[in-house]
Amino acid sequence: MTHTDPLKVLFKVADPRLRPVQATPLSAGVDLKAAAIAKIAPGEKVLISTGLWVQIPAGWEGQIRSRSGLALKNGVVVFNSPGTIDADYRGEIKVILANTSTELFLVEFAMRIAQLVICPVPQVFWQETETLEQTLRGNGGFGSTGLL
Repeated sequence: MTHTDPLKVLFKVADPRLRPVQATPLSAGVDLKAAAIAKIAPGEKVLISTGLWVQIPAGWEGQIRSRSGLALKNGVVVFNSPGTIDADYRGEIKVILANTSTELFLVEFAMRIAQLVICPVPQVFWQETETLEQTLRGNGGFGSTGLL
């Protein structure tokens, strides 16, 4: 498969109105929709069902990400963004939404609440060792490289 060959992802939905939607031909992913009405109070996290099940091919993963407009305009984000959907997972996709605003947020049925992007996952061989190669950065983390 080349970079331009389409990858087939099989899916099933509880309701045709919940089908994943690719907003534009060059969108990186598809929009996920809410399968139920919900209220998210300020500072609250809620698990939202999507009514969507997928079969992601081996060597790939699904990443659940926030929708930028929902985050900017309403302060509603995917709490564990990106959430990972492994290729062998066959359960319903659910999204943890968090309301970071000061206003109550109402989730409507079939509202586009998150996006799902399919990404390659390399096969990795983990090998234990006693020593690791030294780098200039060393063990510096958590802002050690500065802001400017």
